[in-house]
Amino acid sequence: MKIAKKIGWILLGILGILIVIVAGYLVYMQLHYYRIPDKQKLTIHNPQKTELSLDKKYVATTYNVGFGAYNHNFDFFMDKGELKNGKKLHGHRGTAESKDSVIQATDGVIATEKKQDPDFMFFQEIDTNSTRSHHVNQVKMVTSNFDNYDNVFANNFHSAFLAWPLYDPHGSVQSGLLSMSKYKMSSAIRRQYPVSKALIAKFTDLDRCFVVMHFPIKGGKNLVMINSHMSAYDKGGKMRQAQMKLISSVMEKEYQAGNYVIVGGDFNHALGKDMLTHFSHQEKVPSWVSVLDQKMLPKDFTMVKAQNRKKIATDRATDMKYDPKVNYMTVCDGFIVSKNISAKAENIDTDFRYSDHNPVRLTFELK
Repeated sequence: MKIAKKIGWILLGILGILIVIVAGYLVYMQLHYYRIPDKQKLTIHNPQKTELSLDKKYVATTYNVGFGAYNHNFDFFMDKGELKNGKKLHGHRGTAESKDSVIQATDGVIATEKKQDPDFMFFQEIDTNSTRSHHVNQVKMVTSNFDNYDNVFANNFHSAFLAWPLYDPHGSVQSGLLSMSKYKMSSAIRRQYPVSKALIAKFTDLDRCFVVMHFPIKGGKNLVMINSHMSAYDKGGKMRQAQMKLISSVMEKEYQAGNYVIVGGDFNHALGKDMLTHFSHQEKVPSWVSVLDQKMLPKDFTMVKAQNRKKIATDRATDMKYDPKVNYMTVCDGFIVSKNISAKAENIDTDFRYSDHNPVRLTFELK
């Protein structure tokens, strides 16, 4: 009995220590938690002088680069799924394979963009100094390879050390949205999206935002470009609905002011109900996928559906390593334009070599 009692006290002691550690860690995370204020003015680096013109064709791309981690061998610890046969799937990695793999993926992104030679480039999930990407400054790598572009960076993930998963912790993160252009940018403002305030979710979800940029057009009007990355892990879609409401109000206000408006990025919605289950795969539709329908947009705006959307997906599930016959795929990256713009889009097939996303190319003309 004495031995059993002693073991019991030891176990209680261990439990007490664990409770203190967890409580202390939560206090540490709370003390380091903050949200960046809304309507933050962003610095425009390497400013360009050329102004836009009407009735001329331009090209824009959007690319979620997945912090350089998502090669074919990578799965992500926050992503869960289920095969159609009922088998549960769960990613496990918190960090990229290696520093070299991050550099290799980022070089692939740079080569892809150079081949496209766009006038505007939007990037999401691009790191500056993060444990998960082995402290590779992806923003510096990209901007240094395009010296004839201006650029603005908006932080949307700033986290103290995330000690999960324990065997491969995600760590500290500094990441965000990078926007680049060959043309004169007169202003750039970071707008704050509403996000979950739940105790754990607020530490693991991003400080979601979108960037509103104004480009003067010869003759007096402006092209307003918006780089956006909406919430993904949002059960029930409440946050995404609130986010869509906010960005829609900004889009409509800019259009009513007489401007041309383009929104690009990772919407974390299937762009159209037809894309929800279109691609052949062995997974059920993941819980993080919602549908963005045309009727959800302001009346003066159109979702530009890629001409090859039925052949090329832009996003893959990351609850397992990449297998094109198994992974769930959909189209959740792209562009929305105001009705005074004529545009067509194309999904660029990279076979998900550098990210869990494929980029999208928009060719447009300001009417």
